[in-house]
Amino acid sequence: MDFTKVSEGKTKIVYDYDKDHYLLYYKDSITAGDGARKDEIPGKGVLNAQTSAILFRLLESKGIETHYVGMYDERTMIVKKLKMIPVEVVLRNIATGSIVKRLPIKEGERFDPPIIEFFLKDDERHDPLLNYSHMEYFRLFSRKEAEQVEEVMKQVNNVLYKFFLEKGLLLYDFKLEFGKYQDRLVIGDEITLDSMRIREKDTLRILDKDVYRKGADLDTVKKNYEEFFKRIST
Repeated sequence: MDFTKVSEGKTKIVYDYDKDHYLLYYKDSITAGDGARKDEIPGKGVLNAQTSAILFRLLESKGIETHYVGMYDERTMIVKKLKMIPVEVVLRNIATGSIVKRLPIKEGERFDPPIIEFFLKDDERHDPLLNYSHMEYFRLFSRKEAEQVEEVMKQVNNVLYKFFLEKGLLLYDFKLEFGKYQDRLVIGDEITLDSMRIREKDTLRILDKDVYRKGADLDTVKKNYEEFFKRIST
């Protein structure tokens, strides 16, 4: 791609596009354990780019601002230039993953209202949990900004939970990242099966990246991603 590379992560590359926009290129990589395990799944980048586009457009249609502008090609997104904040914000509807290891909470326990957590993006330290004081100390989010982010997370959850339920899917949890655009906090990064936990509503069959974390073969992982994309596309 004949653009200047700005940064590269485990699954995406950011290129400079013009004075107001970046190109976000979705790679075919899949990782787990903070990058300790890594594989390539041909076509995964296209699936994730198209999935993100559908879900970003859905949020935008509900008045929730994201960095999404449009598609440059099938695996490359045109996005607003955000000053990203190195925090992952997780909203949990149903208990699974790290929270059942960290706290006396049972797998499958429902949270009403949902639980929202903040984690520092730091692979070396395995993304430590943050509270408001930590975020103020590191000048990540002020308390007011953290509260604004929590409100956006709740709005996003209301939209996505209903949307997925209509597709016969159950949204266990999801993570988002935010950045500054002018003076506003805006959703950036991605919304894909890499950043959500999705189950079949009736059978609780896992569709998301947890199948990879649990050791499934790459063909099974790709079929799940393809099935999920097909279901949200129709």
